[in-house]
Amino acid sequence: MYPMQSQHQSSNPAGSDAGPSQRAAAVVIGGGPAGSVAATLLARGGVDVALIERERFPREHVGESLLPASMPVLEDLGVLAQMDAAGFPKKYGATMLWGRDSEPWSWHFSETNRAYPHAYQVWRAEFDKILLDNARAHGVRVREGHAVTAPIMDGERVAGVVVRAPNGLEYRIEADWTLDASGQAAILSRSLGLRQWDDYFQNMAVYSYFDAGERLSAPNSNDIFIESYHDGWAWNIPLSGGASSVGVVVDSEAGRAGIAERGVAGYFARQLRLTTRTSAMLAKARMTTQPRALKDWSYTSSSMAGAGWILVGDAACFVDPLFSSGVHLAMMSGTMAAAYVRAAIEDPSIAKPAAEVYRQLYAKEYSHFRELARLFYASNRTAESYFWEARRILDTPEDEAARQSFIRAVAGQSPRGYERAVLDRGDIPASFSNAMREIEQGRQMRSAGFDTARALDSAPSLDAGVRIERKPIFAEGKFSWGIVMHSQQRPEGLPISNLVAALTTGMDGRRTTRQIVEHLTANLQSEADKVQVAEALIGALKILVTDGAVNI
Repeated sequence: MYPMQSQHQSSNPAGSDAGPSQRAAAVVIGGGPAGSVAATLLARGGVDVALIERERFPREHVGESLLPASMPVLEDLGVLAQMDAAGFPKKYGATMLWGRDSEPWSWHFSETNRAYPHAYQVWRAEFDKILLDNARAHGVRVREGHAVTAPIMDGERVAGVVVRAPNGLEYRIEADWTLDASGQAAILSRSLGLRQWDDYFQNMAVYSYFDAGERLSAPNSNDIFIESYHDGWAWNIPLSGGASSVGVVVDSEAGRAGIAERGVAGYFARQLRLTTRTSAMLAKARMTTQPRALKDWSYTSSSMAGAGWILVGDAACFVDPLFSSGVHLAMMSGTMAAAYVRAAIEDPSIAKPAAEVYRQLYAKEYSHFRELARLFYASNRTAESYFWEARRILDTPEDEAARQSFIRAVAGQSPRGYERAVLDRGDIPASFSNAMREIEQGRQMRSAGFDTARALDSAPSLDAGVRIERKPIFAEGKFSWGIVMHSQQRPEGLPISNLVAALTTGMDGRRTTRQIVEHLTANLQSEADKVQVAEALIGALKILVTDGAVNI
């Protein structure tokens, strides 16, 4: 671990405008949720961290609606009490006018998430400041009003950043690790030529804030409301103090043309008039800020970590905002990035393979929201127009691997729950529904057909394509070496325990399950221990058979 103050660090105080080359174990570009989370967790682990933020907080930022998936991170950071003290409305779900129905419908987090049945609707200026101040309280050397202008390169390795101080002078911060959490500015990604644009989501968002707008009826009064209409879709997020964040997402080309003709304010007003429920909710409201337009083309990066660097949050990828995934992806990646850097410091041999695991995990989460958005766009029948026709999905997907990964995730009991709720409301492509039904029926048949007595006397064998390898895994907030099983059903891999690895290693198609279990429990002294381990092995076997990884 690195001490909180490196012996190479300049004597200049953290708030100084400029000076000679300075030093940190890790430098974080950007103080939004991704950067603040990563910096806090690194500092809490004993790593000397400098965080460079070009703005001075609080500052305005769109993206106010959180997901329950972020609640464990907020709890771990110790800021939930501050969230409640800030008076942020608790968000229990979403209400939508979308799909096949001509009337709004709702879904609630409590249906699938008992541990965290709500999230928050936040003022980002205040929320982001809570996270940045929390990073500072954990020992992160935060510099606001300082802008990173370029990375420092040492051959192919990123060795820190060049920073412009508020007085215009530049200085250098040399670092073993540089974490790019600079948002869509994506300083490292652009510098290294990593960005890959998504041709499907070429949209524009136009938004503003209102006071005294009408809220949904209880119990959905704190829900985000999403309404599809002729030119795209609108959001209405209830905030504290009677305010609302309201915006529209439209085709980027059409939006540019409309703004050129009417101006941002005129175009926004026209779009709101095209909505039905949203415009009614704003009938007596007062706009409090001038509308702003943001191009929100989705993108990802060809690589997300390398020699001395890692991309975090929007600097790595950005996906259509339909399901409020931005802050979730930022905080998730901030958690993983901090774990990655700490693992690489402690064990340099894990850095390269863990970088690929980081990319795979982040890309999987990104792809999940992307496929959900693509399928939901395709399934909407509440409006017919150029916008919606251009976003229809043909039965032949553009990325078969991503589609199949998403189908496997939502088949059966979904881990997030709302995927099935929203997809069941729309007219999804036949290829998707057929593939999902096939997976579900296969799992149900294999589970129902599993008989313990017969399984004990059968000689199990691994399904074709199954392989087991030692590789880094991310679990319990850290990267470490582990064992992963890859299969046709889970090509991205599934971490397994040493006991399950031993069970599968014994599967040669000749030995029976009983013989394998007896071999694995032979050295246990207690009969009770033997029974307990045997039951665990049979339980694991049933899961593997149900998942299609093992044949009996």
